[in-house]
Amino acid sequence: MAYRHIIIESEARLSVKNNQLRVETERVDSTVPIEDINTLLVENRRSVLSAALLSTLAKNGTAVFICDEFHMPCAVFQPYLQHSRQLTVTKNQLALTVPAKKQLWKQLISAKISNQSKCLALCGHSQEIAETAEKLEKMSKQVRSGDEGNSESHAAALYFPALFGGGFKRSGDSDYKNAWLNYGYSIIRGCIARTLCVFGFFPLYGVHHHSSLNQFNLADDFIEPFRPIVDLFTVQNIAGETSLSPQNKRRLVNLLNYDICVAGNMYALSYAIERTIQSFSAVCTGKRKDLLLPELVPLKQHSYE
Repeated sequence: MAYRHIIIESEARLSVKNNQLRVETERVDSTVPIEDINTLLVENRRSVLSAALLSTLAKNGTAVFICDEFHMPCAVFQPYLQHSRQLTVTKNQLALTVPAKKQLWKQLISAKISNQSKCLALCGHSQEIAETAEKLEKMSKQVRSGDEGNSESHAAALYFPALFGGGFKRSGDSDYKNAWLNYGYSIIRGCIARTLCVFGFFPLYGVHHHSSLNQFNLADDFIEPFRPIVDLFTVQNIAGETSLSPQNKRRLVNLLNYDICVAGNMYALSYAIERTIQSFSAVCTGKRKDLLLPELVPLKQHSYE
């Protein structure tokens, strides 16, 4: 199983040699087995990637992120038609009924709000935070089909002020906390999109999101219950920071190697995403009704031993 998450910060030439990623800079010439690479993030815009490398990475199912001038992920390259039964998977995906999609969205939002509750419980001990966490947990059990009543929005109105303070707004660039959140969300979103492609799904067809301008509607559906791990990392590590440093970017990418619980078992976040998408595949084929969704736990690097 691919487990490495590679970040290219310096100007480099990236190529493939003997099925190894070769990274050449002014100072080093190193290689990494491509079969070990889950994600590759190219932050330096002067770096050069060969077409042969991109082809090999695609065959491996590796997600390749490209950053903009602000060092934020702006594009992700996904494997194309990798699944052996692509047409069958696509037909099953498109055959989902509206009631089925509404039930899936209910499950995703219920898990998201529950994880928001767990995030608050893990990051604070004040009476106010404890009461908000309790309210959110109660709300997570009251989400209706299709989230009729917009529990997601009501939960966010309670959650973010409790997490970051009453003046925090989850929009714009005026608060540097949003830079941390946006970066972490982008990495997880790309990993989800990559996994959807590996399982043969088209990420543009969502169960709830349906923007014609968004190529990753389905990924934006499935990211929802995973967001709170980024929130928890941010609130526990942002003290004393005034911006998003390169070191903290690396740490946010490394969240893909952190523990999260799925169906009572601890997995690295990147593999937990795979378990969730695998369960979605089973839902689409009628083999199960419920998704396997993540449960937030205290932040800890996953052990592969």
